[in-house]
Amino acid sequence: MNDSASRLIKKYPNRRLYDTQTSTYITLADVKQLVLAGESFSVIDAKSSEDLTRSILLQIILDEESGGVPMFSATMLSQVIRFYGNAMQGMMGDYLEKNIQAFVEIQSNLQEQSRRLVDSKGGAFPSADAWTQFIQGQAPMMQNLMSNYIDQSKNVFMQMQEQMQKNTQSMFQGFPFPSAKTDDTKRE
Repeated sequence: MNDSASRLIKKYPNRRLYDTQTSTYITLADVKQLVLAGESFSVIDAKSSEDLTRSILLQIILDEESGGVPMFSATMLSQVIRFYGNAMQGMMGDYLEKNIQAFVEIQSNLQEQSRRLVDSKGGAFPSADAWTQFIQGQAPMMQNLMSNYIDQSKNVFMQMQEQMQKNTQSMFQGFPFPSAKTDDTKRE
C-alpha cells in the first residue's frame, strides 16, 4: 500500500485522521470504505512520518471482529500468535497472504463466470444482496472446495518438511556429533 501514487492520510497527535486528497478529517469507517473500494493509501504519523498503515488496518480488523460475526476463532488467533518469534513466522505470513490472494482470485473468477452466464442469457447481473444469497447457497460446495485445497496444501507442506528433514540429515551426516548417552551408560 505504500505506493507513491497512493492516497496519503495523516494521523495527528489528537488521533484524528486527515485525508490529504479531500482535505478533510475522516474516521476509521471512512478508511474501511477506502479498503473496500480497493483504493491504495498509506497512513503516516503527521509528527514523526512513521508509517501507521498496518496499525490502522489492524484497528479496522479489531473493530470488525468485536462486532457482528467474527471471522477468526479464538483457536485460530491463538495459533497465529504462536508463530510470532517462531522460525516459521516469515513463511507463515507469506503462506497466509498467498492463500488469501488465491481465495480472492477464486471469488473473482466465480463472480466473472456468473456475470458472463447472466450476460449470455440477456439478463442483468444480480444485486449485491442477490450475489450474497447465491454465495451462501453455494457455501457447502465452497467449503468442500476450500477443504480439498487445504488438504492439498497440507500434503505439499508435509512433503516439503520430509524433504527438508532428509536434506538436513544428509548435510550433517559427516559431522562428528557426540552421541547422546543414557543414564545406564553414564554409570559404567
